[in-house]
Amino acid sequence: MNYHDITKDDMRNGPGLRVVLWVAGCAHHCPGCQNPVTWDPDDGLPFDDKAREELFEIMGRDYISGLTLSGGDPLYPGNRECITELCKQARTRFPDKTIWLYTGYTYDEVRDLEIMDYIDVLVDGRYEADLRDVKLHWVGSSNQRVIDLRLGKDIEINAREDIYTPVNNNLSCGCGD
Repeated sequence: MNYHDITKDDMRNGPGLRVVLWVAGCAHHCPGCQNPVTWDPDDGLPFDDKAREELFEIMGRDYISGLTLSGGDPLYPGNRECITELCKQARTRFPDKTIWLYTGYTYDEVRDLEIMDYIDVLVDGRYEADLRDVKLHWVGSSNQRVIDLRLGKDIEINAREDIYTPVNNNLSCGCGD
């Protein structure tokens, strides 16, 4: 797996101050993507032991809330094995820090992957330029969802305001809709 950057002290990709790993590789090629430079899986730098230790050193700082994985797409097929192992190690070393993962895949497409056992929040869905909404938290377009897997793998945080709860394994607002 290759990566483009490790951002320290990020406040835009999840709650609190976070470290963000921007991976290379994405097959979605969403029109209007903010990071088309990350699409090529062969671009960037190899994610080696030195990069992993840099990431973990930053995660170990008291003021860092957690790790966010973005890109590119961390769940690009060529990234999945490395990203899963990284999340497994991060969960073991930093059990009190959250792990967020952004992907263009939907939750239903990835829900059975092993990595779901190690992440706390999944932000799913392709970026849709015609659904762009700058008022939403942590997403770029209104079709994307912020799913808190710690609450039971079927709970969605509405990026606009409220918390969603599961109804027969379907994500639904608890307000009678």
